[in-house]
Amino acid sequence: MLVFLKRPVLVTAEINLNLVALTVVALWSRLWRLSYPRAVVFDEVYYGQFVSLYMKHIFFVDGSGPPLGHMLLAFGGYLGGFDGNFLWNRIGAEYTNNVPVWSLRLLPALAGALCVPLAYQIVLELHYSHYSALGAALLILIENSLITQSRLMLLESLLIFFNLLAVLSYLKFSNFQKYSSFSVSWWVWLILTGVSCSCAVGVKYMGLFTYILLLTVASVHAWHLIGDQALSNARVFCHLLARGVALLIIPIFMYLSFFYIHLMVLYRSGPHDQIMSSAFQASLEGGLARITQGQPLEVAYGSQITLRNVLGKPMPCWLHSHKNTYPIRYEDGRGSSHQQQVTCYPFKDVNNWWIVKDPGKHQLVVTNPPRPVRHGDIVQLVHGITTRFLNTHDVAAPLSPHSQEISCYIDYNISMPAQNLWRVDIVNRESDSDIWKTILSEVRFVHVNTSAVLKLSGASLPDWGYWQLEIIGEKSVKSYHQSMLWNVEEHRYGKSQEQKERELELHSPTHIDISKNLSFMARFTELQWKMLTLRSEETEHKYSSSPLEWLTLETNIAYWLHPKTSAQIHLLGNALTWSSANIATLAYVLLFFWYLLRRRRNVCDIPEDSWSFWVLAGTVCCGGWAVNYLPFFLMEKTLFLYHYLPALTFQIILLPIVLQHVIEYLCRSQLQKNIFNSLIIVWFSSVYLVYHTFSPLIYGDQSLSTNELKALRWKSSWDILIRKH
Repeated sequence: MLVFLKRPVLVTAEINLNLVALTVVALWSRLWRLSYPRAVVFDEVYYGQFVSLYMKHIFFVDGSGPPLGHMLLAFGGYLGGFDGNFLWNRIGAEYTNNVPVWSLRLLPALAGALCVPLAYQIVLELHYSHYSALGAALLILIENSLITQSRLMLLESLLIFFNLLAVLSYLKFSNFQKYSSFSVSWWVWLILTGVSCSCAVGVKYMGLFTYILLLTVASVHAWHLIGDQALSNARVFCHLLARGVALLIIPIFMYLSFFYIHLMVLYRSGPHDQIMSSAFQASLEGGLARITQGQPLEVAYGSQITLRNVLGKPMPCWLHSHKNTYPIRYEDGRGSSHQQQVTCYPFKDVNNWWIVKDPGKHQLVVTNPPRPVRHGDIVQLVHGITTRFLNTHDVAAPLSPHSQEISCYIDYNISMPAQNLWRVDIVNRESDSDIWKTILSEVRFVHVNTSAVLKLSGASLPDWGYWQLEIIGEKSVKSYHQSMLWNVEEHRYGKSQEQKERELELHSPTHIDISKNLSFMARFTELQWKMLTLRSEETEHKYSSSPLEWLTLETNIAYWLHPKTSAQIHLLGNALTWSSANIATLAYVLLFFWYLLRRRRNVCDIPEDSWSFWVLAGTVCCGGWAVNYLPFFLMEKTLFLYHYLPALTFQIILLPIVLQHVIEYLCRSQLQKNIFNSLIIVWFSSVYLVYHTFSPLIYGDQSLSTNELKALRWKSSWDILIRKH
């Protein structure tokens, strides 16, 4: 029974010392003096604000990308015990003692360091030599721009790490496919591919480019599987199902989980609440939730309500009126109705309150039991403070002459009777008998007499309208637009028939203890849509650049300057590596098409296996470069040099692959190979020399003289900072 104890238990492991050494050196290059400088460096001023909000559980919206990257940075702050108390207001501000700088920069640095062994492994999985793998890893290791970007609280190194991990995982899965399908390792690498892709997209939307590339490669491989007659139909179906689950279903669930955690952590009201819907705001702790908690759910005749426009652009606003009237004549000479102004006001105000009235009754209070308003009912909206009825006539609006003016009716004893009946049209109803609900219902108000729809035009009125937003009656309505939709935000059941008592009631806060919560999917859908459509005002930045400038490294970014000395940190690439990578990419494309043309003539210059490896390497590396670079030509946003780094990484990995190909297939004699190998050694030594020359601009730990700084300005377009004495 204890026979197994007669022999020792042995564990055999193969350790690639090259890989270990590369990883150790990469960690040293990224982690050395990581907390220096102890000051806000460039975009740390941007991401740091979100880290602080995470620490305080305060909700925010960032249109730059999904939340995973921000959460990873915040996790670093959490590990360091950061309490979120720091004012991220300017680049160069000194960090206070409570800010764990090393922890905040740790995860980007680790991700940047691990890109080195990932590059090594990718080249091996592409079936190229250890020499090429070592070359790719060393080039990533001493690339100045990648080191700089990974040593700061920024997201690019995290994005590149997940991109490379996804590529490596798929290549390993693909290689296991050839001899051990459905093994444990096969499943692990396939699932890790999907997880890595979802993490890349979760860090930045740019991760979608590499994800699409891998989906395309996987689709081509799946197509070949379908045509493999050696596989049964059931086997092919299992292959396709496994790929569908791992590369589509799992990434979707992962992506949703990022938002679930994001919304679970950020449960408090914050500065970005106003751009969200009333229902979303009411789901947050504090803010609107504190105001609306316990409001009656069903709107009834006699209800006192505030109406928020669903669009929220150009800013969130509420239907509003005040005693001032429209001017008799506008500046363009057109006449108005001279009725009481109705606007959309972007602030909470007592004049935002309206009373829902039954046209057939006089009272402005809720009966017992309340009579709810349903879809299709005809109502009158009475302004709470002035008691005038919401009205529209066939009179042109002040700034939108093709639409009707909206007003509160004043009886001037002229031939213009009131037209104040409105039909309630619940757009998101489930049935035609739906009840109008607080916060949840999105409602159109259709004028009974003219069929005009109450709408926010978005135009700002002149000084006579106090610069508030114009409300119009849109006559030709063919579809629903959010500017025509309104939801009840604050709501109470009116109890006072007398005007003075009612005014006191309107000034008092709402209160009844009932809560309304949105489902996770409803909150996710709204937040995702806001993130995709949110557009910050794009302005030209001193260090912004165009995609064409990235190829030739015509630009740099000055990240930080020491307040007293000339020590400084720049995002600046290794010029020799960048130019060599461009040449390698061009050489690959030319050779690929040359081989392709000759193969059409039935001339095979390289063996079939080598051709397959060559095509796969180009698909991964050239394709990775193209999908991460070319889309920027179509983007209308402020671009910076760091946007090119994911594409550059694929270019660098391609470089030693092209060099190996030249040695093996284009150098005909041993002498040519020896000469080319010698040139590679000289070239690589030059790459290292360039890295070493510019390393003071990576770490910012040396104060250089004016002459030394001028010597680093290899191009006139580079902005190397020189102090004037």
